[in-house]
Amino acid sequence: MTSDTIDVHPGADPDGQPGTAPASAESANERPSKSQVKREMHALQQLGKELVDLAATQLRQLPLPDRLYEAILLAQRTTSREGRRRQIHYVGKLMRDVDAPAIRAQLDTWKYGSRQQTASMHRLEALRDQLLKDDEALTPFLRAHPGTDVQALRTIIREARKEAAANAGLPPGREPKRKHYRALFQALKSLEGNSS
Repeated sequence: MTSDTIDVHPGADPDGQPGTAPASAESANERPSKSQVKREMHALQQLGKELVDLAATQLRQLPLPDRLYEAILLAQRTTSREGRRRQIHYVGKLMRDVDAPAIRAQLDTWKYGSRQQTASMHRLEALRDQLLKDDEALTPFLRAHPGTDVQALRTIIREARKEAAANAGLPPGREPKRKHYRALFQALKSLEGNSS
């Protein structure tokens, strides 16, 4: 008995011609895996959820299509837990058609820019407290900021020290005065802004 079946080798087409692999196998290697697609969709869902948590003023600053903007506003107004979840899912679906990296970049700027401002404010507060405690702290500051009106800065520091001494003697329950304390902070802030 003879067999009429043809031995098919890997890389051969169904007709048995060696070396001619089907085109769909080559394109399958170029497409992302299902897992990768799921990860990307989940990232878009998360980005959509972050957009729903934004204030309306921030939303207007983003490059969002009208349809997505309206879907986000509807999600913000939805009070039902399940309804909100479904609406956020819809927002994530609409996110497929937008420039997600640009939106992510703007969100990161708002998020981390405020952290930098907070760190800068804390650094200025520490410098102010150091200047109020120690006369020697002024010299390195003046070296770092040439052109500073030394007399005006010394006057603000002296007035802030007097104010702090007067506040220390206040009876409990009385509101301390902070005019010169705040003025020193503003002066340091403007000097830091001018030097950078």
